[in-house]
Amino acid sequence: MIYVVIIYLWAALLLYLLLGGADFGAGIIELFTSDKNKDKTSNTLYRAIGPVWEANHMWLIIVIVILFTGFPEIYATVSTHLHIPLAIMLLGIIARGTAFAFRHYDAVQDDMQKVYNKIFRYSSFITPFFLGIIAGSAVAGKIDPHAMNFRDAFIFPWLNLFSVSVGLFTVTICGYLAAIFIIGEAQTEAGRKRYIIKARSMNLAAAFAGSLVFVAATLDHIPLAEWLFGNGIGIISILAAVISLIIQWRQIAKGKVIMIRVIAGFQIAMILLATTYYHYPRIILLKGGGYLSLLEHRGDDQAIRALALALLIGSLFILPALVYLIYSFQKKKMTA
Repeated sequence: MIYVVIIYLWAALLLYLLLGGADFGAGIIELFTSDKNKDKTSNTLYRAIGPVWEANHMWLIIVIVILFTGFPEIYATVSTHLHIPLAIMLLGIIARGTAFAFRHYDAVQDDMQKVYNKIFRYSSFITPFFLGIIAGSAVAGKIDPHAMNFRDAFIFPWLNLFSVSVGLFTVTICGYLAAIFIIGEAQTEAGRKRYIIKARSMNLAAAFAGSLVFVAATLDHIPLAEWLFGNGIGIISILAAVISLIIQWRQIAKGKVIMIRVIAGFQIAMILLATTYYHYPRIILLKGGGYLSLLEHRGDDQAIRALALALLIGSLFILPALVYLIYSFQKKKMTA
C-alpha cells in the first residue's frame, strides 16, 4: 500500500505542475504582455482557464493531505523550517484567486479593475516562484533540524542561490506551459502567432533559468549534475525531454494543438522524473547528510492502508468528474 500512496503523491505533484503551472503561467503571460495586447490576452486566458482554475489546486491539496496523513514527520519538517515560503505561496494563491474572481465578476466596473489585474499578475509570478523555492529547499541540504537560531532554522534553508534559481526556473516553466496551452485558444492567426512567439520566449527563458540552476548548484556544492546524469533513468529522461522539445516545435509549425499540449506534459513529466529518481525514496535532504525518506519515515501501516484506500476510492469520483468538467467546457466552446 505504501507504493500506491507514493505513486499518488508523485502523480498529484505532476498534475499540479502541469495544470496549476499552466494556470499560474496565464498570469505570467499577462504580466509580460504589452499594454495594447493585455486585454486580448486576458480574455483569451479567461476562456481557457475560467471554468477549471479552482479545480487545479485540488492536486496541491492532495499532496498536502498525503504528506500530513502518511508522512507526518516529513510534513512537520517542511511546514516548520519552510513555513515562510509556504505562507507566502498560500497568500499568493488566495490573492490570485480573489483577484481573478473580482476582475471578472465584480458588479461594478471601475478603476479597481486595474488593482485586481495587478494583483492577479504579480501573484501569478510570486506563487510559483515560492513553490519552486520550496522544491529546491527540500533537496538543497540546507534544512538543519538542530539549528539554534532563527536564521539557521527558518531563513537560510530557503534563502539561498539554489532555491531561488529553482524558483525562477519554475516561473519560466509555468509561463511556457501557459503559452503552449493557449496557442490553441487563439481565435485569429495573428493571436496564434503572438502566442507562439511567447512560447519561444518562455522556452528560451526556461533554458536560461535552467542554466542558472546548474550554476547555483555548483556554487552551493549541490551534485545536481550527478543527480541528473549519474543514472540511466536520468539520462534517458533528459534526452527524452530534449528530443520531445524538437518534435514540439515541428508540431507547432503544423498547427497540431492537441499534440503540442501532450508533448508539453510529457516534457514536464520527464524533468520531474529526472530530478526525483536519483535520491528516491529520500524526499528531504538535510544539512550534514541526513535525510527524510518516504519509506523509512512513513506513518504507521494502518494509516498508510487507510490513506491508500481513500485515494483509490476517491479517484473513482474525482477523475471522471474532472474529465467531464473539461469535456463539457470544450463542447460549450465548440458550440458557442
